[in-house]
Amino acid sequence: MEHDFEDLMDQAYDLPPGAAKLEVLEAAVRIADAEGDVENAFEARGEIVETAIFHGYPLKAIIAFSWQLGQSDQEPDNYDSSDLMWSYKWIVGNISNFPEIPMSQIQELVEDLGKRYKEHGYSRRTYLYYRSRLALSHGKLNEAKDFLEQMMKVDRDYMTDCIACEQNHIVELYAQLGEDEQALKAAEPILSGKMKCAEVPHITLPHLLSPLLRQGSSEEAQKLHTKGYRLVKGKRDLLDSVAQHIHYLTDVNPAKAVEVVELHLAFILDHENPYEVMRFNLFTARLLKKLINEGSEVKLRLPASFLTVHEDTSLPALAAHFEALALSAAKRFDARNGNDYYSNNAASLLV
Repeated sequence: MEHDFEDLMDQAYDLPPGAAKLEVLEAAVRIADAEGDVENAFEARGEIVETAIFHGYPLKAIIAFSWQLGQSDQEPDNYDSSDLMWSYKWIVGNISNFPEIPMSQIQELVEDLGKRYKEHGYSRRTYLYYRSRLALSHGKLNEAKDFLEQMMKVDRDYMTDCIACEQNHIVELYAQLGEDEQALKAAEPILSGKMKCAEVPHITLPHLLSPLLRQGSSEEAQKLHTKGYRLVKGKRDLLDSVAQHIHYLTDVNPAKAVEVVELHLAFILDHENPYEVMRFNLFTARLLKKLINEGSEVKLRLPASFLTVHEDTSLPALAAHFEALALSAAKRFDARNGNDYYSNNAASLLV
């Protein structure tokens, strides 16, 4: 049975966000493109951007947005620039997750965002926020802190990310810097519930687990893990947060960490975010190496699709597999970023 564009869009709007909805939206795009209907093609791609960016398919979002931005530049009077500029932030926030995208292109993109925001009369706060986020993702922590300090001096406006997201970035940065007390203090308005959004405190709580353990607050860490894992369990788009819970559980409850790996392992087989996959592989390798050192003989329950290509599923073989994937990815990110941040981090965790 053939469907027209409107039928497919009606179907998409009735579906929950995820792979099935994206498949219908992509079919709608193909019809609009074949008919030369730019307006419908723009609409459908806008839905793809929002659905994909928040449900684990960032590459689909980047491709769809690039088409939208090009079309808007050709005919700027035909499109709502504020909606497009809002989506632009999502793209800039995800572009560094792909090591094949060169640093020069990433820098061009964030500078283009800054230029467009200035042309539309928006403040520099969002531009500086994403400069800080990008620097953090490139392992340039002092640079990230410098942009954060500049950002805090600029007023918020309509285009600014929500205050909870900004605060989460502050927490993450301090945690990565090893400034545990500052990270925990910055997290207070999030922990109290004064700051929250669709992804906060979900993505914030994992950042606090290692600082709390280093501070000797194991009971509080366990409390936040229990709450935090419940929020991200089974969430394809929050795989990095899941990975951080595996990292924590490896130190306090390896048996539970194995269960978390087993539950989420299928995600990495077709996940679109190389950074999150690297993190999952890294913390899984760390877990398996610890189990080996402890003399464990546990057998992981693995997805059928994984078993078809991996005959040896012993702990040593699996540990070597995930370690090789994590180290290879770390090298690719470092080559792009111009440092050895991720390789050093991986090496320190896999001793």
